[in-house]
Amino acid sequence: MPEPTTHPTLRIAAVQSTVRQDPTDAAALRESGAEVRSFLRQAAKAGARLVHFAEGALCFPSKYVMSELGPDEIGNSDWTKAQWQVLDEELAGIAALSADLGLWTAIASLHQQPDARPHNSLYVFDDQGRLVTRYDERTLSTTKLNYMYAPGTQPVTFELDGYRFGLAVGMDAHIPEIFIDYVRQDVDAVLLSYATTGLGQGQDAVAAVAPANAAINHYWLSLAVSTNPNLPETAAGILNSSGQWATQCPLDATPALTTYDLHKNNTLDAASRAWRQAARTRVTS
Repeated sequence: MPEPTTHPTLRIAAVQSTVRQDPTDAAALRESGAEVRSFLRQAAKAGARLVHFAEGALCFPSKYVMSELGPDEIGNSDWTKAQWQVLDEELAGIAALSADLGLWTAIASLHQQPDARPHNSLYVFDDQGRLVTRYDERTLSTTKLNYMYAPGTQPVTFELDGYRFGLAVGMDAHIPEIFIDYVRQDVDAVLLSYATTGLGQGQDAVAAVAPANAAINHYWLSLAVSTNPNLPETAAGILNSSGQWATQCPLDATPALTTYDLHKNNTLDAASRAWRQAARTRVTS
């Protein structure tokens, strides 16, 4: 039997951060950008190679704030109200700091389109500040789909230091097929960015489904979430391939960062994934 091959470890950081809900408020967007940059500096000091932020890390727009009928009635979002220039400047500043610190950064923000609704997206910048890829949320909620965003259409992966990552945002968290598909993409880990801004009616399910998705699909899963005192059980962290928390931020809904060293055994991991894929094929064929 051949000896298992090994890879160097890869330290990643998962962040739970303050999520502000008004993209028309330039000052609030600047505050979000400042908090993100503060966490980038913390991650660099902690020796992280990759930093992962929550959905809405720069802004998680309220359906009421954006409604053209609002603020008391949900309607089509009026995106002309958003401070797009400020958002672009903050995103550019984050990319520049990533380069200065030598970090890879997965940061959620809005992606403006000229003739369509924006995407709810997750950008990946490398340690030179270059945009590597962008993932757009595919499984939008009813409100997001009907009033706010255009859905994405495909899975997205990127590679860093011999590790392959898949990306997921928002309501993707609740769709197992999203995570099963990343097994077919042969990922080692999935970065899931999620915002929890409500009072907890079902939103805390991500605290249950994230570990399940990691265990069922046998890969690491980084969960980056917003702070929410109504959902203290939903904290950012990194799950191992058994669905157990390898590390987790404090369960007190405060902004925080946690790091973990990914480490893989190619032979054993590949065998486990191959068995799962073969078993699924037999069951579904």
